[in-house]
Amino acid sequence: MKQELFELLKNQGDLTWQQISVNIGMSIVLGLVIYISYIITHQGTIYSKKFNVTLVALTVLTTTVMTVIGNNIALSLGMVGALSIVRFRTAIKDSRDTAYIFWTVITGICCGVQNYFVAAIGSAGVFLVFLILGTVKSDSRMLVIVRGSRSVESSVEALVYKAFNRRAIMRVKNTTPDTIEFIYECSSKVLRNAQRDNPNLINSFYSLGDVEYVNFVMQNDEIVS
Repeated sequence: MKQELFELLKNQGDLTWQQISVNIGMSIVLGLVIYISYIITHQGTIYSKKFNVTLVALTVLTTTVMTVIGNNIALSLGMVGALSIVRFRTAIKDSRDTAYIFWTVITGICCGVQNYFVAAIGSAGVFLVFLILGTVKSDSRMLVIVRGSRSVESSVEALVYKAFNRRAIMRVKNTTPDTIEFIYECSSKVLRNAQRDNPNLINSFYSLGDVEYVNFVMQNDEIVS
């Protein structure tokens, strides 16, 4: 009985155990290349280790599916129908993540149909593109929020203009009959330079008189679902 089961499993499809192992092995190797590339290109940004591990797993899963499908058209249509019911609602935090997902899927397809050379050359090319052009150092945007009396409107504008060396952009100006609120946007580098040149920057705002609060808020591209 055991021998019959072994022969049944062994004779499934045209691929041998060695070929299947090579397919999966190549997908793991190229998946690790993708893993390393993701680490390099996301240094200092919204790096997600869980997403990176998922990329490697997705490469192996795609290879497995392609190995099962092979040249069987009926099986491929059935697989597409089965997978079409799955809906993914995970928010993409970075536009580069979409390219990484496509990279893993295409690599998995190539490994699944035993086009290892195409998978390796394509992965090497994408790796170089991301290495040269894809590394983005995050310089988070900062919001400078100042609220106070209408009497200090011109004084606040003048102080921001001088302290931030004209590099803070006014985004919002809210007014009421008695109060006014400014929201300026600048890079974190500009804010650091302003605080370096004027260590008492916050006190400078309050020294104008009738200033209710001064807030510094960091913006980023992370999406919370």
